[in-house]
Amino acid sequence: MYLVKTPVLISKLMSKSLIWNIPTSEKKIYLSFDDGPIPYLTMEILKILADYQAKATFFCVGENAKNYPELMDRIKDDGHLIGNHSYNHLSGWKTPVSNYIENVTKASNYIDSNLFRPPYGQINYQQIKHLKAKYKIIMWNILSGDFDKQLSNEQCLFNVLQSKPGDIVVFHDNEKSREKVLNVLPQYLAHFTDLGYEFCSLTPLL
Repeated sequence: MYLVKTPVLISKLMSKSLIWNIPTSEKKIYLSFDDGPIPYLTMEILKILADYQAKATFFCVGENAKNYPELMDRIKDDGHLIGNHSYNHLSGWKTPVSNYIENVTKASNYIDSNLFRPPYGQINYQQIKHLKAKYKIIMWNILSGDFDKQLSNEQCLFNVLQSKPGDIVVFHDNEKSREKVLNVLPQYLAHFTDLGYEFCSLTPLL
């Protein structure tokens, strides 16, 4: 069970240290990809982004960053940002605070960034308290659902077409999402590019 659009009430009830969108009246959408980098798919995503002159933020898993440093370099060389997504995709709700912080710190050995996104969006107040001194904690307000095997490509596209100016949108850079992200991402970028939108990385937060 997951929400495609984050209700305003939820974002207001959560810690003020969490960033859900970038307030703006400009036609800008803040694109992000979680879980990579991985061979082949990351490069395919980068090519699609380049075709539309779109920029994004890649929230990388430390273990993948360690294993594929050349992909990390390519993401940055293409003008995108990177963020920390823990070392091996831990759930904050299932992990003791000290273990969680240690895992994020381990990832930072391979990911040089002050941006952090909690895997699954699961993080508790004690973890936020420890991390907010070093990181801007990034959530989202549009979730593509590209990881959902029950979701069709058409439904996934419908999800992201709900984007509005300033939205932080999440796709995934992992094998589970490969078929949907490669099908939906070009259509999504084409639609909003035709409407005069710009796809941006989270540079306003640096």
